[in-house]
Amino acid sequence: MNNIFTSQNSALLLIDHQVGTMQLIKNIPLDVVKRNTLALAKTAKILNLPVILTSSQEENVQGELMPELKEILPEAFASRIKRAGIVNTWNDTNFKAAVEATGRKNLIMAGVTTDVCLVFPSISARREGYQVQAVMDASGSPFDISEDMSRRRMERENVVLTATNTLIAELAQDWSKPEGSQLIQVLFQDVLPKIE
Repeated sequence: MNNIFTSQNSALLLIDHQVGTMQLIKNIPLDVVKRNTLALAKTAKILNLPVILTSSQEENVQGELMPELKEILPEAFASRIKRAGIVNTWNDTNFKAAVEATGRKNLIMAGVTTDVCLVFPSISARREGYQVQAVMDASGSPFDISEDMSRRRMERENVVLTATNTLIAELAQDWSKPEGSQLIQVLFQDVLPKIE
């Protein structure tokens, strides 16, 4: 990676965190994926990161986006990109235009399923010169084999695989800043195991 991801140069893309599709996740506890996805949303709100939400066929079995996202990021939720069925969200002209409109070259991506929702757009964005970090614990797969193969594909394309707590720390840079103390609260309330 050429540069550190900061609140000034990064955007958050949350892909297809829909209540129906989330039921496909089997390689990681579903509540972990939910908590981390919401922690990413809260982090973006604290740091004023541009956020793009997208969904596919909300009226079908995939269902609507997690309702908590509407509470945390009402504007991003209202302007979410509703795809008709394009698998690789990067190939959706509205989604790509929304990413370009942020002016950010560092993309933080999580897709509800690593093996379908995340692998393709992360690779496509890298090939077009974006720096991409894929948040693996805000994504999951139905099968260990498809998760593993997708991770390998992304790494071969220089997508950086990361975890929610690592990414939050990178964006925070300094816990003593006002937003740093807010991010610590997100970490301890939503991400990290509870301290007894």
